[in-house]
Amino acid sequence: MISRFARSFLAIVLALFLVATLAVLHPPSRAYIEPLTGDFFGEGGVEQDLQHVPPSSHGGVIMAKLGNETAKAELGRATWKLLHTMTLRFPEHPTQDERTALSSYFHLTSRLYPCGECAAEFQELLRRFPPQTSSRLAASLWLCTLHNEVNARLSKPAFDCAHLDATYDCGCGEGEAGSPNAGLGSLNAGVDAMDLEWDPTRDGVTGVGLIKGGR
Repeated sequence: MISRFARSFLAIVLALFLVATLAVLHPPSRAYIEPLTGDFFGEGGVEQDLQHVPPSSHGGVIMAKLGNETAKAELGRATWKLLHTMTLRFPEHPTQDERTALSSYFHLTSRLYPCGECAAEFQELLRRFPPQTSSRLAASLWLCTLHNEVNARLSKPAFDCAHLDATYDCGCGEGEAGSPNAGLGSLNAGVDAMDLEWDPTRDGVTGVGLIKGGR
């Protein structure tokens, strides 16, 4: 007859065998809670459906200081045009993946922008005003707000964000379904009103003083 000790030992061995079998058939879940954001991430790609900025997009400035003021000004004008055009063409009803992509782009730009001191300022702006990506309108007005923050620091006049589509032609075509602000009035054709060196009282090509008038 099997002793009580032997029965207990066999029961423990059997229990361990069952646990090991279940572990093989169904591996432990890799679900975890992100310590920085508090977001819950589960296995099976669940985290892909949540708004999450890749860790590589966050970090310090990579580029060195840009001492050439002419190159810095040209770079700034080109970058503002790129970013504004991008937000004006952003989907009005973006998917979560599209929202994450746009947010990541801005954070990566703040690291890789060729002007180190400019990148550091952009990172500070992103900390104060996190990217708004819920819609085309939200993204474009958010970026315009950031640009006006730079204008204010440089003692430049604030830009009317309602005229973004006229200043930065997104290529949508006025009146089309994809046009971000169809029907808004436009500014001088070919003039970059967000150019920090632009004089709004003079023609950008001839330098002649302008007379305010209708379209």
